[in-house]
Amino acid sequence: MTTLKLAVLMAGKLTLDELRQAVASGEIDTVIAAQIDMQGRLMGKRFQAEFFMDSAWEETYSCNYLLATDMEMATVEGYKATSWESGYGDYTMKPDLSTLRRIPWLEGTALVLCDMLDHHGHAEIPHSPRAVLKRQVARLEAMGMKAFMASELEFFLFRESYEDAHAKGHRGLTPFSAYNEDYHIFQTTKEEDLMRAMRTGLQGADVPVENTKGEAEAGQAEINVRYTDALTMADRHAIIKNGCKEIAWAKGRAVSFLAKWHPDFAGNSSHIHQSLWSLDGKPLFHDPDAEHGMSKTMRHYLAGLLHHASDITYFLAPHINSYKRFVAGTFAPTKAIWSLDNRTAGYRICAAGTKAVRVECRVGGADLNPYLAMAALLAAGIDGIENKRALEPALVGDAYSSTDAREIPTTLRAATQTLDGSAMLRAAFGEDVIDHYVHAAKWEQSEYDRQVTDWEVKRGFERA
Repeated sequence: MTTLKLAVLMAGKLTLDELRQAVASGEIDTVIAAQIDMQGRLMGKRFQAEFFMDSAWEETYSCNYLLATDMEMATVEGYKATSWESGYGDYTMKPDLSTLRRIPWLEGTALVLCDMLDHHGHAEIPHSPRAVLKRQVARLEAMGMKAFMASELEFFLFRESYEDAHAKGHRGLTPFSAYNEDYHIFQTTKEEDLMRAMRTGLQGADVPVENTKGEAEAGQAEINVRYTDALTMADRHAIIKNGCKEIAWAKGRAVSFLAKWHPDFAGNSSHIHQSLWSLDGKPLFHDPDAEHGMSKTMRHYLAGLLHHASDITYFLAPHINSYKRFVAGTFAPTKAIWSLDNRTAGYRICAAGTKAVRVECRVGGADLNPYLAMAALLAAGIDGIENKRALEPALVGDAYSSTDAREIPTTLRAATQTLDGSAMLRAAFGEDVIDHYVHAAKWEQSEYDRQVTDWEVKRGFERA
């Protein structure tokens, strides 16, 4: 049997019994149990597979500070959920065995994602990203609906490794291409060694890939995966980002999902496509007799997204750098309005008139946490449905030049203030959950406010 055929047979999802057999045969010797942190990253442990099969498949533990740290893993004071005073105890990591899968790019390795539970009562931790999304999914199911989503992730490829980039202070990096490579086949052929490894690796990890393509900037790529239910999509999104980084690192390269890595280059987006379906599989956004095929449910849902567009911006743009991406003429939106098949709008309607009609939110950057972003979108859409919000007229033409359209908050400070005051999100997520993420946002802002940037020094060192 060829190596390729063997890899195909070994690929994809695993049941616990299949994992047990793979461990017994020596095919798998390591199991990663990972939770999702506030930044959307995988955090956890690598288990010797035999021990995982003995007991860790039921539960394991991690320090509760993992849901109260910043990008640098700093222990941020002021969180209600955990602190030095409370001793930074444990949460229980409960493996969700429906997420168990092989990781083809890591030898002998499987991965399972975990829900975070209270160490004593075993209730889900409300501010854990998976729990936040699961709560909105449950609200929809109680209404007889199910959300399907897909995120499109953009990232830059660099010829340097992560270690080389760090040694250079992340300056003077070399993008894989010297020119805009949007849809270019020849240029992307030069990157195919890396991109093919990403496609086939993710496909083998039960992340069904549709395609990769060059994006609208030098060295920029995009990966697209199949539409699926919201929680599964968020899980896959987190695995995509981690997997692309690991595969690039293994090949001596670096990729970055930073929203805006350079002032002269376009930013990295994470467009989120979304629609609602009945529990028995009927498309609730489609009405063949309605204008553009958009049902009343879809129009109310979209109206909710627009009505609460500022409230949910933080969860689509959670970092200082996120707001550097919102630049006119770069295919990143500046206006939270809707339009038909119009890439200048924050909310674009795709496949109008068909059963596949859906909303594409173009506001989010590739640095978002998919669970929190998708949960915020669903909460806003549910509010629109529950309150039968009326949909404003579609924008026609260039949204960038519109002078009276609803603006996307331009700073983290503004988005944080709106988040803090959002009655809708406080009701949907819970008061403590919103307070937790408002605290995270204020910390991010305060950390930035005390920095002295290269731009400031270069500009004012001599001339100030």
